[in-house]
Amino acid sequence: MKTKILEILRQADREAFISGQELCGQLGVSRTAVWKSIKQLKEAGYQIEAIQNKGYRLLAAPDILSKSEIESRLQTRWVGRPIHYYHELDSTNNEAKRMAEEKPGLQGHGAVIVAESQNAGRGRRGRGWDSPQGSGIFFTILLKPGMDPANAPMLTLVKALAAAKGIQKSTGLDAAIKWPNDVVVGGRKVVGILTEMSAQVDYVNHIVVGTGINVHQTSFPEELASKATSLDIELGQAKKQVLRAALLAAVLEEFEHYYEAFMQTQDLSALREEYNALLVNCGRQVRVLDPLGEFEGKALGINERGELLVEREGGAVKVSSGEVSVRGIYGYV
Repeated sequence: MKTKILEILRQADREAFISGQELCGQLGVSRTAVWKSIKQLKEAGYQIEAIQNKGYRLLAAPDILSKSEIESRLQTRWVGRPIHYYHELDSTNNEAKRMAEEKPGLQGHGAVIVAESQNAGRGRRGRGWDSPQGSGIFFTILLKPGMDPANAPMLTLVKALAAAKGIQKSTGLDAAIKWPNDVVVGGRKVVGILTEMSAQVDYVNHIVVGTGINVHQTSFPEELASKATSLDIELGQAKKQVLRAALLAAVLEEFEHYYEAFMQTQDLSALREEYNALLVNCGRQVRVLDPLGEFEGKALGINERGELLVEREGGAVKVSSGEVSVRGIYGYV
């Protein structure tokens, strides 16, 4: 009921009050039940004005990632339906995989697992991802798509595009993408994405797309300071408050849009132009760190398979992600 009350109050005009009787009618509950839910929301940190003979009005919301707060902001059709919220997990990817194995078939497709903190968060190539309470957004989308397993890695790029767009729309920051799936602001990383798949030779059992967004961190360890940043750091003097639930809802809405476009062709042909427009290295010299041998060239953008095209003497070469990393000539980007 708290979710529905928040939805109704948010949909109302900023200056409008919603009467208790109207809430009772829409929710099909008693005035006492409405009052109890309003009281619980206030105790959770919501500023709700209550005036006799007028009703209720939402003035401000706290920066929390509760199930009710996220769902009351969500405008998707199937992504995040439902939201599974946990105060702490080992990792949201691990929980999503456990959930997928417990519910085989299409059940669970689109579910989102969110944790306030992780004690075993992971990034690409087994790297740890620091996930302290209250600092960021740590979530995983569970997918059970009918697709060729060979096409699944492209979902990582789809998620990077959604994350960058969601950050842009929510904060106004100039978020960009460092190929293939790091989202950067001011040349430093704010989003990491880890996609994992369970599949047979020609069939996908499930895919989990995990994401960590640095939001409220004010500093980073010395070894990360030149590569990592947070939205609060980048907003700096703007002092704009980032409400994590609102940002998460925006990213999930963007993902639903881009995922559906991707599934039409199961490649990036429909998203390639938008992705390349955000690609921070596009048109610049890069260093390709390939275990088979490093080389330099000019990044031309991705093709429809998500491979990075790099111009060298003799023509362009295709670079697949895998164990390959791409960096700018003079630094991280």
